[in-house]
Amino acid sequence: MSQQVTKTRTVRVYSLDGSVKEELKLPLVFANEVRPDLIQRAVNSSLTARIQPKTRDPMAGKRTSAISLGVGLDLARVPRVKGGGPAALVPNVIGGRRAFPERLEKIYHERINDKERLLALKSAIAATGIKDTVSKRGHAVKGDMEMPFVVSDDLKAISKAAEFREVLKKLSLWDDAVRAKDGIKERAGRGKTRGRRWIRPRSILLVTDELNPPVRLASRNFPGFDYSEIKSLNAEKLAPGGHPGRLTVWTESAFKKLDEIFG
Repeated sequence: MSQQVTKTRTVRVYSLDGSVKEELKLPLVFANEVRPDLIQRAVNSSLTARIQPKTRDPMAGKRTSAISLGVGLDLARVPRVKGGGPAALVPNVIGGRRAFPERLEKIYHERINDKERLLALKSAIAATGIKDTVSKRGHAVKGDMEMPFVVSDDLKAISKAAEFREVLKKLSLWDDAVRAKDGIKERAGRGKTRGRRWIRPRSILLVTDELNPPVRLASRNFPGFDYSEIKSLNAEKLAPGGHPGRLTVWTESAFKKLDEIFG
């Protein structure tokens, strides 16, 4: 059974030194039921929307004046290029056409209704506020850590990776960054030669209310880290692979806008 977060809870806002700055009322979006089925459907729709349809020109391999020479010549009756050239027009010969070319009629994109996508997004946001769900996803969550995890807006002004690393240590988030780094491994099979050599675990998702704050550059080289403006959130970022409960760090201003944006 999916878990729910109560509507009357308050959430602690942490300063950069790890102390509690204040408490905020939990946005109503965290009261949504966690629906793994809808989240998986929304993620599949997002992934398949990026697949480039592939097909062949209907006339590929057929633009030739090749004809069959007929019978009585001790030759196969396949069409041949005039002047004694190779065979053409038929499959399984040099210069011939494909036997079963890819066709554009194949449907790659798994479509989803707008209301379903919005409900899946709300459900994925709610999952980030359930500590057990975040822990089961594999994130390094300490016993005294509270979900959802909210940090003051001072975090957005950090522009150096070294400063960002020290803040993560003070906020008890560094263990998850180490987990992601240690989990990088080489892929088995042919995928190594097809542009996907390394398997990289996902770590923290940082959500702010600005498109390009300095912290975006400070955090981009940490393994598994992702950044998102609150208006650009989607189920794929909040639940990579369709598995809800990603460890998400909200800035204070972004956290306050959750109900304004998602209702």
